[in-house]
Amino acid sequence: MAGKSDGRFDLIIVGSGPGGYVAAIRAAQLGLSVACVETEALGGVCLNVGCIPTKALLTSALVVNEVRDGEKHGIVSKDITFDLGPAQVRSREVADQMRKGVGHLFRKNKVTHLEGFGRLKGKGKVEVEEVEGNTRTIEAAHI
Repeated sequence: MAGKSDGRFDLIIVGSGPGGYVAAIRAAQLGLSVACVETEALGGVCLNVGCIPTKALLTSALVVNEVRDGEKHGIVSKDITFDLGPAQVRSREVADQMRKGVGHLFRKNKVTHLEGFGRLKGKGKVEVEEVEGNTRTIEAAHI
């Protein structure tokens, strides 16, 4: 885990969804020491089970539609079927690749990723209930 070992940062972001991870990376690029607390996988709901996997499944459905409508383009295909299993696998692969990209950008920009549940505990303090069960308090001028 890159970052400050004393638990003090310039900025703490609770949640690594699209707003959180972009803000964390940009703040780090601007020279702030940043911690991002996330209970689940990097990228939040949108990247992991919401927007991104849904759009990947939609793309698969659109491809099937295009193929079925291909005769007007000279593509003759009969009995086109759709197997949801491989489409779901592809949607997971897309989400996994993007999540790995967020992790890479966190490491590259020295954003500290804390796995756990973040709870505001007063001015400048966030209590992190870590995945392993430990609890620690981190501090920052900005949350």
